[in-house]
Amino acid sequence: MWHAEAMGSEAIDRASVDVLLFDLGGVVIDIDFGRCIQHWATQADREYDDIASRFTFDAAYEDHERGDLDAAGYFAALRLVLSVELDDATLLTGWNDIYMGTVDGIEPLLASAAQHFPLDAFSNTNRSHQDEWSTQFADELALFRTIYVSSELGERKPDLSSYDAVVRRIGVPAGRILFFDDNSDNVVGAVDAGLQAVLVRSIEDVRTALIDLEVDLGVDPT
Repeated sequence: MWHAEAMGSEAIDRASVDVLLFDLGGVVIDIDFGRCIQHWATQADREYDDIASRFTFDAAYEDHERGDLDAAGYFAALRLVLSVELDDATLLTGWNDIYMGTVDGIEPLLASAAQHFPLDAFSNTNRSHQDEWSTQFADELALFRTIYVSSELGERKPDLSSYDAVVRRIGVPAGRILFFDDNSDNVVGAVDAGLQAVLVRSIEDVRTALIDLEVDLGVDPT
């Protein structure tokens, strides 16, 4: 079992894995919150650095991802934090402008992995973002059997209860699920919940794990 701190120190045992579970943002989909900050700054006639210094992944953001706060409620909180008077529609346009495409090189790796393992995904996300990425990347995400989202579960990573909820729905023991995430806290949370986990610092971490799992990638990785 791989811990974030010991990444790369041991290979994954192919016989120990039944399901591959992927984070979306930063692992499958390339995102940049700087894009939404730039949009808000332009629309509010403010400097980028001013808006950027005010925006944080705060309690309201987390509540929004758990589904405890709807878009209107989150945007109301955001207006206060950013000190802007932008309407919901303007905030939403920027909010949904974070998506840059799929991570370079991930699509063929997922396609190869899907020939050997069932693929699922688990994302901390809110309803507005889900509506955007599920439409914009519908074809690319079709390989996943199920995409578990925090706003539907009412739980978000790295809380142990969030992994427990996903494991119950997948229906195999936690230790037989290999989880990929680019956030070290989420990787540690997954390991603490009994999953195997890979910290994705680059596409090569995914590639290396799939090679360990004896997935035929169709090309010489060297």
